[in-house]
Amino acid sequence: MTQGVSQVSERYRRLAAEFTRRVEAVPAGRWESPSPCAGWTARDVLRHIIDVHRSMPGYAGLTVELRKSAAEDPVGAWLEARDAMQEILEDPARARLEYDGYFGRTTLEQTVDRFLCFDLLIHAWDIARATGGDETLPLDEVRRVHAEAVGFGDALRGEQLFGPPVSVPEDASEQDKLIAFLGRTP
Repeated sequence: MTQGVSQVSERYRRLAAEFTRRVEAVPAGRWESPSPCAGWTARDVLRHIIDVHRSMPGYAGLTVELRKSAAEDPVGAWLEARDAMQEILEDPARARLEYDGYFGRTTLEQTVDRFLCFDLLIHAWDIARATGGDETLPLDEVRRVHAEAVGFGDALRGEQLFGPPVSVPEDASEQDKLIAFLGRTP
């Protein structure tokens, strides 16, 4: 870990790199492929992630202006959003801004760690699945996100969130168990 840079900033950097790898590997013409997210294409998944990058800092009173569009330049739009969030996370004064969240008083950095890093991991898989890319996720993050997902309990399920778990064999990989727990077919 770089001195002065938080563990969250480093985790975000690693997961954003995994996400970037999937985004940059999308073949021409595959952005409109259906994703595992019901009713969403790969581009819709990307647009969602970019929108969260734009809106999440607003919880703590920050404004993020993104000029590129997922419709016109999916890779460029993602890189712009990624860089803006990384810049915020590397500034402790902004990263640690507090606000009253759904689960009580928190910081922007904690929200990025708990929710955005979760999304980056799962939606990297969604984009890879939709576009024929590499679906392999980092095992340490699979374990961390699976534990968090279980901890969310019923709050994890519902419209615009995750569907009911999908059955997998007992000997399925940890990644497949996570993906299935989140309502996707591995």
